[in-house]
Amino acid sequence: MEETAREDAARPTGPLAGIRVIDLTSVVFGPYATQIMADMGAEVIKIEPPAGDNTRWITTGPVPGMGGIYVNVNRGKKSVMLDLRQEADKAALERLIATADVFIHSMRGSAIAKLGFDYPAVRAIRPDIIYTNCYGYSRRGPEADKPAYDDTIQAECGIPYVQGLMNGEPGFVATIMADKVAGLHALYATMMALFHRERTGGRGKGEGQEVEVTMFEAMTSFMLVEHANGAMFDPPTTPAHYHRAVEKNRRPYRTRDGYVAALVYNDKHWAAFIDAVRPAWASAEFDSLEKRARQIGRVYGLLGETFLERTTDEWIALLGELHIPCARLRTTDELFANEHLATIGFFETVDSDQGPVTFPGVPTWFSATPGHVAGPAPLLGADTEAVLAGLTDDAPAMAGARAATK
Repeated sequence: MEETAREDAARPTGPLAGIRVIDLTSVVFGPYATQIMADMGAEVIKIEPPAGDNTRWITTGPVPGMGGIYVNVNRGKKSVMLDLRQEADKAALERLIATADVFIHSMRGSAIAKLGFDYPAVRAIRPDIIYTNCYGYSRRGPEADKPAYDDTIQAECGIPYVQGLMNGEPGFVATIMADKVAGLHALYATMMALFHRERTGGRGKGEGQEVEVTMFEAMTSFMLVEHANGAMFDPPTTPAHYHRAVEKNRRPYRTRDGYVAALVYNDKHWAAFIDAVRPAWASAEFDSLEKRARQIGRVYGLLGETFLERTTDEWIALLGELHIPCARLRTTDELFANEHLATIGFFETVDSDQGPVTFPGVPTWFSATPGHVAGPAPLLGADTEAVLAGLTDDAPAMAGARAATK
């Protein structure tokens, strides 16, 4: 008999095998971070209120409460349903914390403290815990406890502004970038804290700590990698944006029968392109990267006129021969049939109670401890009984230690 995906997930092989994560996050920011932990072998126990994570309901799926976004970012986790307004359920969470390596939440600071699970309270139960806060804004600033979502954080960190420089009208990018970028920050920050614990003695002996990851600060750092530009200097040498990135002609080139993305950028690529295509406008005024950078809008415009002269297939063939970066424009649906991704086995299909589910797989590779899609997403509360019944014998005693400190 074939093993089920959940049985497969019970024997993780990734670099985080043996790490237990208590996950009180919702929507995408926190769940994306813990989804990667699960794929890398961690046991992720998702604590959900009786109504469940809101993300269960915002997109469609084969059954109610199993929308596509929820299923993707909560794959391989265990769902434990607890009403933390009830003392018995709070005691159950305390017993779980006593067995954990990581506690991660995305509630506002005042809310998690009111429930009795801020860092001092959790540390009293498990002194070596890694405690990760996922906030909208840092608690150290005036916006502490201000609610935040992807759209508002995109606005705060300047994404609609730079989109407006390019398109003439402010706009969001068509992906929930702030949630996902912040989720990656939460992941690496938690892993760094775990690494420090290992260096200082490991589980039970090493130094735990509190970690704070915020959407606004993470996205500001992300945006200013290139857009800080000359504004970093005193006095500033340019406004705070990277001119090439916001140039209105920076877009896929229209061809005779479609579109192609291409970057004829460095001097080697430029010389090869000019030699092969021989456009009438070619001249010494464009023969160095520095010269082209100073008039990048004009360069893009001239290239745009030239790309109209051939078909997409012709450009793909020519630019491929010249080793100039290029790509066809693909839809997101086409990714599921992409030859490269199929060859490397990127997508993984697992069985679930709702039938087979094909997930985008693990984008990183380890020679000794490979990760994999940890399994299907759980139905609400599906693992409550099994997880709570499996608590170690010393968990109640450790939880009791917290009561003694009050």
